[in-house]
Amino acid sequence: MSDEESPVPDQILTSAKEQIDQEELSLADNEEILHTLSKLTPIYENDRSYFILGNYDQEPIRRLNLVVDRLNRRQDAYAFRMVDIRGEWDNSIQKFCLIADLVTSLVGVAEKNPSDFLVEQGLLVGTVEYFSKSHVLKRVYEDAEHPFGWMQDGVFGLFEEEGRLYRWQTEEKLIEVTEQLP
Repeated sequence: MSDEESPVPDQILTSAKEQIDQEELSLADNEEILHTLSKLTPIYENDRSYFILGNYDQEPIRRLNLVVDRLNRRQDAYAFRMVDIRGEWDNSIQKFCLIADLVTSLVGVAEKNPSDFLVEQGLLVGTVEYFSKSHVLKRVYEDAEHPFGWMQDGVFGLFEEEGRLYRWQTEEKLIEVTEQLP
């Protein structure tokens, strides 16, 4: 491949460009985003790609890493978190949307404390495209009937109706439900 050829398929660059054009970003920001996207070759080189969402605090990120590890053991699959995508641009809605456009599956790991991926959950159910390729691994807590609140319970209900809500309580069960993902 020559230096002038992009490893990013044309339709992805078009989608990325459309997302970028909707925001008021500088030319340098646009170039940085497109450069970062061109580094995501494992997404294009594998049949399945999983964008893992969740809490980045110490204990929850350990479980996110567990999910990433289990999915990356699959043949012809690539799983990653947003922080795994290097670049000078922040973790923003634009970055989320650009990456979500590229992957075959979005996987949320939902835990109640101290925070969660609330904004992303709204985006997952806010568009047909994202919702259709999303799955949620919801932690179950014995000590609380509704630990997530009514809004998140509504989101979980939508995923449950589609058969894409997976419940777990222990790390062993988290591994089991991760194995059930397509």
